Amino acid sequence: MADFEKPLETWNARFARDDYLFGEEPNAFLRKHAHFLTPGSSVLCVADGEGRNGVWLAEQGHRVTSFDFAPNALAKAKRLAQRRNVSVDQRLGDAYTWPWAPSGYDALVAVFIQFLPPHRRDEAFGGMMSAVKAGGLFFLEGYRPEQVDYRTGGPPNREHMYTREWLERMFSGWEILVLDEYDAEIHEGHAHDGMSALIDLVAKKPQD
Repeated sequence: MADFEKPLETWNARFARDDYLFGEEPNAFLRKHAHFLTPGSSVLCVADGEGRNGVWLAEQGHRVTSFDFAPNALAKAKRLAQRRNVSVDQRLGDAYTWPWAPSGYDALVAVFIQFLPPHRRDEAFGGMMSAVKAGGLFFLEGYRPEQVDYRTGGPPNREHMYTREWLERMFSGWEILVLDEYDAEIHEGHAHDGMSALIDLVAKKPQD
């Protein structure tokens, strides 16, 4: 089990491998629900790792900004974008210190960002939500607490996982387009492999 008490050291080491830790294909949830995006949307991908989601969105014609805090991940994300011949504004940054531009993006994508501990999660999500334009979208896939029993991805801490109740509280006032809880087999590289306890959200920010 990775040492999630030293996140930068842990993730930089995990991303140091030659192949892609989570594979090169986009997350299945994102692929399934990307139809909600209008053509040419500006999208911010939070903690985008080795770039699989941001690069795929750019391939669909969207204007993508992405960041990750691990230099090794960022280097691989840039290589992936170059290999796929797409332009992505890829930056080094983290969810705690990122300069959230108010209403800066048509959509925000956060896939498996389970590193946020409960005492810092609400603040980080508040920043992310503020970055979405009125009428814009928030795409989130994460693990439910039951994921700890599956041991197929994510930190070994139930409190880091998401519940329907927490998401409904955070996104009260937003239009919930998708909120699904389910178990499914996922195969995303070496790191996410096997039966997983998932929760998916697509929410639309109210108009001003």
